[in-house]
Amino acid sequence: MITVVGTGTGAPLPLDVLAGAELVVGGRRHLDAVRPAEGVERVVLGALAPALDTIAGYVDKDRRVVVLASGDPGFFGIVRVLAERFGPELLDVRPGVSSVAAAFARIGLTWDDAVVVSAHGRDLRTAVNVCRARPKVAVLTGPGAGPAELGAALARKDGTRTLVVASALGSAQERVERVTPAEAAGRDWGSSVSVVLCLDPKWSPAGVRTVAGTPPGPTAWALDEGEFAHRDSMITKFEVRALALARLGPRLGDLVWDVGAGSGSVAVECARLGAAVTAVEKTRDGVERIRANAAAHDVDVHVVHGAAPTVLSDLDDPDAVFVGGGGRELPAIVSACARRARRSVVVAMAALDRVPAAREALVGAGFDCDGVLLHSSRLAPLPGDVTRLASTNPVFLLWGARRPLDREGVAQ
Repeated sequence: MITVVGTGTGAPLPLDVLAGAELVVGGRRHLDAVRPAEGVERVVLGALAPALDTIAGYVDKDRRVVVLASGDPGFFGIVRVLAERFGPELLDVRPGVSSVAAAFARIGLTWDDAVVVSAHGRDLRTAVNVCRARPKVAVLTGPGAGPAELGAALARKDGTRTLVVASALGSAQERVERVTPAEAAGRDWGSSVSVVLCLDPKWSPAGVRTVAGTPPGPTAWALDEGEFAHRDSMITKFEVRALALARLGPRLGDLVWDVGAGSGSVAVECARLGAAVTAVEKTRDGVERIRANAAAHDVDVHVVHGAAPTVLSDLDDPDAVFVGGGGRELPAIVSACARRARRSVVVAMAALDRVPAAREALVGAGFDCDGVLLHSSRLAPLPGDVTRLASTNPVFLLWGARRPLDREGVAQ
């Protein structure tokens, strides 16, 4: 058997855990905290591959192995790779208290409604986007993706969050500090950070929960225009919005731009589906309208007041972009968005004359491009308890999907 023991957040190491072990594997601080018997091999857990090969040599000879890990090794921990390599039936897992549970306990908060995201050995942008989109997030950090880097990213776009940095949990050097993103960005936190909590101080839980984790997604989307404040019917109609959302594919961990946002209906819908959203709007009254609509639907939308494409250079690269305005600047806006979008760009146009230039911009940026003219007729009442069909204005929806890369990094 491979005995996997979670330690390091306050729980003492079981007295019998090292009995009969011939190999002990763990981080340096874990190994320094135990005293295996004379002759027991010790392997510092750094690069996984060499450690796994050493473990395999002992397992093949039916020799007992102990792996020491932080907190709960089955929660974003080493149990996953051990089970993949040796099979779960060979593992005797003895979990400790996870760093996430310990950190929330230190500040007296429940965490059944928190989203947990790992930035350890991963791109930090996913954690940043989740922190922007959700009010209670725990971020498991790593080299180059710690409190300073997370704080710097959030300070640029959303300085209203509070970061709780928990370091060396369960040790005599334990520290739990509340800081602003800007304060976190300006400090050297060392290597002892256990977890960072990102909290919206304005948020408070409501009601009794049944399902842990992120709240369930909305039961409806492509909401009626009446669900949004707008000016003179200047809003993306729900039929257009439905297809646009399908092509954008907003989800938790994504960043979506809504350029020429107007009322912000697309921005709000993307945020309701879990994405972090930046809405770009050039009119001051439009900016206030977007903020009001976001507040009415209880979502976070970062609103940028300015004209595209100029203001786009200051924004983080998006996963998907919706372009709902632009006028004569539309080709330049689509080109700028296409250069930056990681996955897709969707463009809504009332003027058919602008379609060729927009399509050329998408194709030129390496996107596969398609489109459709949407012209719907809605039921409308007439006197005498009868119904007619009321036609809406036709809209051309164009979308581009970035071609996947082959192993050499060339678009397929």
